[in-house]
Amino acid sequence: MNESLSQGSAGKGSSMGGFMHLPRSLAASSAALLLAATMPQLAQARELVGFSDAYSSGTVVVKTSERALYYVLGNGKAVRYPVGVGRAGKQWAGTTQIDGKYRNPAWSPPAEVKRDRPNMPNVIAGGSPSNPMGVAAMTLAGGEYAIHGTNAPGSVGGFVSYGCIRMLNADITDLYQRVSVGTQVTVTR
Repeated sequence: MNESLSQGSAGKGSSMGGFMHLPRSLAASSAALLLAATMPQLAQARELVGFSDAYSSGTVVVKTSERALYYVLGNGKAVRYPVGVGRAGKQWAGTTQIDGKYRNPAWSPPAEVKRDRPNMPNVIAGGSPSNPMGVAAMTLAGGEYAIHGTNAPGSVGGFVSYGCIRMLNADITDLYQRVSVGTQVTVTR
């Protein structure tokens, strides 16, 4: 979040015009708490959670509205990961499967990305700090989208992509070890 709290010119703990001005550190903490209380609850980190949806063990389920990816363990449990998902107009839903797994993949921006950012190189080498795929990627059947790491960890948890599912590098590494080519992936809104 890039929210900031405007500070008045009144001194520490003073009142001006009926508004109590708090010390900067207390005001910032209060603003963060207020912001957290009004935002939808996002997955905070990879965690084991209860999961009662009717999916088979080993299925990957992405809930776009929650900005969360679930790896279904079965017996009412799943591993939940925070993810970045498609921005407005770029979201999709459906069932597909993982059709490729790659470590430190090179990335070629799709035509739509090149149209929006014409100065972007045609290929960004795997392992490069400017490569948006991060440390690993798993392509989805059809080749248009992937579940991948990121070079912009602050974007995870937002509506940020052209339709890909963006994960923290530590989380994509964990999920990469759990799934195989052919794993079912269901994306819901």
